[in-house]
Amino acid sequence: MPDVFPDFRLGAVLATSFTATLTERRGGSVERIPTPERLVDWLAISGLSVASCTDAELDRARGLREAIHAAATAAARQDPLPPPAVRVINDCSTNGGAAAVLTPEGARRWQLSDSSSVADALSVIAADAVAVIAGERPGRLALCASPTCQAAFFDTSQSRTRLWCDMNTCGNRAKKARFNAARS
Repeated sequence: MPDVFPDFRLGAVLATSFTATLTERRGGSVERIPTPERLVDWLAISGLSVASCTDAELDRARGLREAIHAAATAAARQDPLPPPAVRVINDCSTNGGAAAVLTPEGARRWQLSDSSSVADALSVIAADAVAVIAGERPGRLALCASPTCQAAFFDTSQSRTRLWCDMNTCGNRAKKARFNAARS
């Protein structure tokens, strides 16, 4: 394994940020959680710290990631949700011990205990996916316009017309390509 891994792509929506741990799905895919330790790192950065992760838990996390991606892609296309993806999301959502807590600012956040497991963290991610895919949050699911990416993302912009999963990556590549095409 390399000593340096690709940076994480973090967004404001936990579930779609989690699906961004595998990028360039239609090109040369980039796995951003190739090891159990990298999953622990991603969870910590996302406010879901756990002490450790096994290979089996990493496999379960990747299964959840792909289920969220499949369901979010179907929802963005207004297609029926794939039943196997729904089962995985629901199973992960109901099998964790995280608690919703209220912050002093009046916001809801998830709290894990010092002894929380990867399953507890995955339950939070799955619960977020349920809320996003079910349309319980203001915004819309969309697919990145990059032909090599096609990531599902949650658009919370005022106009709900965002094209790119991340302006700093896919959006900039598209702008650069248009600029170079105009110069030739």
